[in-house]
Amino acid sequence: MRNLTPVVKNLIMANVVLLLLTMLLERTGVDLVRYLGLFYPGSQYFMPHQLVTHMFMHGGLMHIFFNMYALWIFGSTLEQVWGGKRFLFYYFVTGLGAAALHTFVNWVEISHVQSAAKALMNTLTPDAFEGFIVKYFANHIDPSALDAFVSQWSATPDSPTLAAQAEEYVNSLIRGRMNIPTVGASGAVFGVLLAFGMLFPNTQLMLLFPPIPIKAKYFVIGYGVLELVLGVSNQGSNVAHFAHVGGMLFGFLLIKYWQKKSQHFY
Repeated sequence: MRNLTPVVKNLIMANVVLLLLTMLLERTGVDLVRYLGLFYPGSQYFMPHQLVTHMFMHGGLMHIFFNMYALWIFGSTLEQVWGGKRFLFYYFVTGLGAAALHTFVNWVEISHVQSAAKALMNTLTPDAFEGFIVKYFANHIDPSALDAFVSQWSATPDSPTLAAQAEEYVNSLIRGRMNIPTVGASGAVFGVLLAFGMLFPNTQLMLLFPPIPIKAKYFVIGYGVLELVLGVSNQGSNVAHFAHVGGMLFGFLLIKYWQKKSQHFY
């Protein structure tokens, strides 16, 4: 703890306080994530300040532990090298960059689903409805309930009531996708990890799983590629992989900019 630098210490304290406050208010029926988590801009819950506040919110103890542990280990070293002001600026740039890329990817995905839904409504049939749900929302539905509804509708395919129910169900799933909040400092922490790998590329890190040493530069490259692959292959998952990629991307660009403007790396 002697290596805990002032900015990193204050960031950790802010994150811990907000997690405790979230847990406390949850018992009174107040959902702090509704106000401070980052929602999709098309959501009824979106507010501009969420672009910043979501970085201090977390989904639980394990979520905050791993983020704050990484921030302490890698961030304190960077703050010692850069100084508090530059480190804090870097932290927020990478966090905002992570939010920007994550929101852009969400916009691409949701816009695609909305276009597919619009096309579905022009030729709404039980089979087309089932195919749409399975393709875009397989992880968000009860398969047995879907089968029962499609079977009922297939028996009376001309039913305007069932067609209206299907249309409302599709719209509710899209609204639900928009109303999923994003929380966590992971984007900024991945930016911090990227910076550590660039400043100290040959530093040996000891992995937990598997317990083997690896140079920081290889660890960062591997982690970045993994997040990119997971982001592409696991669209719609509960982990904001592209936020992690965004934090690393904006961190890389900012460091390169600083490097170009200075004779020193930092």
